[in-house]
Amino acid sequence: MEQRPDRELEKRRTRHARRSSDADEFWDGIGVDVEGMSPRAQVITSLAVLIPVLLGAASVLFLFTNFWWLVFVFGWTVFPGFSLLLRGIAGLSDSEGRKEIPGGSKERELLSVLREHEEISPTRAAMETSLTVEEADNMLKELAAKGHLDVRVRGGGIFYGLWKGESDRELEEGR
Repeated sequence: MEQRPDRELEKRRTRHARRSSDADEFWDGIGVDVEGMSPRAQVITSLAVLIPVLLGAASVLFLFTNFWWLVFVFGWTVFPGFSLLLRGIAGLSDSEGRKEIPGGSKERELLSVLREHEEISPTRAAMETSLTVEEADNMLKELAAKGHLDVRVRGGGIFYGLWKGESDRELEEGR
């Protein structure tokens, strides 16, 4: 018999809590909400700060050598800009792993889980795929309505499985 929790489960945190840094204070100080920015916007903002500062530092060091001290005046902005660049790049690589799967791929993902297990419930399908319980339930119902899946009721729960062919029955009977 399947046991169900008597209350709604809490969502797990997917990320660790970040510590505040001096770079965060810098961006907050000039009125830029870094936390609310997309990773792409973080990269663009950091490059908008880093490119002029690095070009200015190079020109001061090589062309206008009398103003070498300006490197120390504006050079400190490299550190918050570089940290924002790294944060944006990390966010871009992190978001690539969570791209939305097209509908056909979701169905393929569901069917591969069905192949691994003899039968599954919508909840188990949601746990083993990227689908939500509602999406898994709807997809399983549609496949069963079209005759692609066998519907089994056991212990008050609905389970879906692949149809057993003649070769499967012969294997079970020991022929």
